[in-house]
Amino acid sequence: MKNIQNFTAIIEKEDNMYVSLCPELDVASQGDTVEEAKANLQEAIELLFEHASKEEIATRLKGDVFITNLQIAVGVNSKYFQGKIYAKILYENGFVQVP
Repeated sequence: MKNIQNFTAIIEKEDNMYVSLCPELDVASQGDTVEEAKANLQEAIELLFEHASKEEIATRLKGDVFITNLQIAVGVNSKYFQGKIYAKILYENGFVQVP
């Protein structure tokens, strides 16, 4: 009988695909959709457990991973965040769109 374990899947969009990461095992995958990235990550983790040595798994396996929200005060007082530089950073990172 197989032992069921829970792992974390972090999925983020990069360009035209989704990248998935399991931080507890440092295993990553990708897919064209969120569902595909998740399924591919699950398959990668299953393959790790099927084929990696116990030493490899022990080396990769990290303790508990905690995911939480952070509230960060972001000011615009610094010269770095003023004017065109600030607008360019916001635009390039998808925070604003030009009509």
